[in-house]
Order: sequence, then structure tokens, then C-alpha cells
Amino acid sequence: MKKFLNQHMNRDVFLVILFSFLSILLFFYPTGFEERVDGKAIQCKGRIVDVDNSEVHQFGMVKTGDQRISIKILSGLFKGRLVQANNPLLGQMDRDKLFVPDDIALIIISQNENGEIHFVNPQAHYRIGLEICLLGIFAVALLIFGGWTGAKALLSFLFTGLMLWRILVPCLLKGYDPLIISLLVVALLTGVIIFLVAGISSRGVVAFSGSFLGVLTSCGLAFYFTDKFHVHGAVMPFAETLLYSGFGHLDLTKIYISAVFIAASGAVMDLAMDVAASMHELVLKNPQISQWEMIRSGLRVGRAVTGTMTTTLLLAYSGGFITLFMAFMAQGVPLVNLFNLIYVATEVLKTLVGSFGLVMVAPFTAIVGGFVFAHDSKKNETYHMIARKKEVPV
Repeated sequence: MKKFLNQHMNRDVFLVILFSFLSILLFFYPTGFEERVDGKAIQCKGRIVDVDNSEVHQFGMVKTGDQRISIKILSGLFKGRLVQANNPLLGQMDRDKLFVPDDIALIIISQNENGEIHFVNPQAHYRIGLEICLLGIFAVALLIFGGWTGAKALLSFLFTGLMLWRILVPCLLKGYDPLIISLLVVALLTGVIIFLVAGISSRGVVAFSGSFLGVLTSCGLAFYFTDKFHVHGAVMPFAETLLYSGFGHLDLTKIYISAVFIAASGAVMDLAMDVAASMHELVLKNPQISQWEMIRSGLRVGRAVTGTMTTTLLLAYSGGFITLFMAFMAQGVPLVNLFNLIYVATEVLKTLVGSFGLVMVAPFTAIVGGFVFAHDSKKNETYHMIARKKEVPV
């Protein structure tokens, strides 16, 4: 037993080192889109010293005009310089920002041919520091609560984010088939997350198999019903902006289909791991259990978890559209009109397809687990028989 635990720990350490190294490589891996940024533009922090709101006009709840601001540069090549800038207000509350003295802003400085400041753009309030602080608090809490498993979960969290930003998004922009590249990335991430957290074991194999079969189910249903719903990918935020920015070759509908099963893949992994871990524990405690009993037990666990998981997806998807629902209800729009609207129909499709894939994960995982754990059960039973024989005096 001690030898087995040592081998298991060694494999865990190897995986952590491997994916830590891969995460570092991904962090520095060039996406191919860095050159699109103006080489003469400098991003830096600035403190708002003074504001002039004399040209700002308010009409009801919105403000328009120009806010004149004085900014002290806090970082970069021009650190310490005091510069003047304009903050144009467009009357759009979701895009406008209004500064007050002592605010910290992210500013973009354009240089002229002589390397001097040509134009200063106060882009937004500076939020990076708070985001890093929040990530740090999350990491510390995860490590304190989860220990070694929490460390592996944190590594899988960071690796997933880097894979999405450094691999998936650039590949989609370059015109690779969205369904193929998304399925490959999800398969890789599913394997990394499950095997990193659960270890390379039969439990991990069962959880991975059930997860990926559930993702494939969601992909197939999304592909079929997206056409039947007459939904296109332009309903996604900033989709048209992409088309008008030189990316007219993108297949937005396939990107939307990919987004459907990517969004559900996390919950799918969670459910598959719950079922696989429960079945594995059952086999350890009762090596004589039959294959059919194992499958039935896995299905019972799946039923208990699926109910809350599908509700989780509903809440997650609908939360982003709560103001849309409020606007339609405030105007007395009938439910038929509301759910027939393309923006709502896309969320209905995403929720139901994701939930259906989630429902299928439990039987997939239970069936795969029945075959995989049956082999483990025979090994455990043989081990116990040998152990009992050794205890019998000759």
C-alpha cells in the first residue's frame, strides 16, 4: 500500500511540474496578433489630478460632451509628467466613464516621430491591480481549503485560461474550423483538469470518457438545433465588430455552436467526476459488487446531482440577460414575443442543449464505469484473497 501511495504521489508531482512548465510556455507563446497594436503607443497608469466638467452636459440620465482632465503619469517612459487629455462622453452609459480627482486610469500615449507625446487617451479606470488582488485571494483560499488538491485545481484553472486565450481564440481568428478546434481544446482541457485533480487512474478515465461523451452530445444537438432555430452567430456580443474589423471570413454560426458546448463543459466535468468518484469508492468498499449493480448505483448518484446541475446552468445563462427580461416585462410584452426573440431564443437553445448534454453524462459515465471498475473489482477481490491467505498460519 505504501508503495502504491508513493507511486501515486510521484505521478501527481510529475503532472504538476509538467503542466506548470506548459503553462509558462503558454504565457509567453505568441498568438500572432501582437503586431496589430500600434508600436508607438504606450500603455501606462496615470493619476487624475484635476477635472474640468464645464463642457459636460447632462440630458436626463446620460451625459455628453468633453471632460478635460489633467493626468500625472505613474509608470512607463514618461513617468512623473503632467499631461492634459480629453475624455469624450457619447451619451452611452455602458461605454462612458467619468473621472474624479485621485482616480487611477489606464492611459494610452501616442508618440510622434520625435518620440514625444502626441496624444493621450484616458481609456478607462485602472482595474488590473484589483483583478490581480482578487485572483490572489481566490488562490490563497483555494490552497488553504484544498491543500495539495487545491494547488492542482488552481493550476488547472490557470492552464485553462491560458489555453483559451493563447490557443483557442487565435485559432478561431485565423479561420480554423471552430467545431474541430473547440472539440480538441475541450478534450485536452477535460483530460488535463480531470487527470490533474483525480490523478492518472481508472476513476480519471471513467470521468474523462463520460465528460467527453456528454460534450459530443451537446455539440451534435447544438449543430442540429441552431439551424432549426434559424439562429446565427451574429447575436453574440461584438460579433459584427469582428466582421467589420477585417475578419469577414469567420463562420460565426459555428463559433456560436462551439460556445454552447464549451459553456456546458465545466458542469459536465463536475457531474462526471461525481459519478465516477462515487462508483470508485463503492468498488473499493465492496469488491464483490456486480457490474449491473455498479451501473445502477452510478445512475442513482447521477439522478441526485443532475437536478441541481441543470438548474445551475439555467441560473448561469439567464443571469446575463436579466435586464433584457426586465425591459420586456416592464413594457408588458407577451411571453410568446419574448421567447421568440432571437436573443432569448439563443439563450434558450444554449440552456436546453447544455442541460441535455448534462443529463446524458450520468448514464454515459455509469456505463463506462461499469466496464472499467468491473476490472478493478476483480483485481481488488484477488488482492484481498491473497492477503487473507497470507494471514492463515501454515
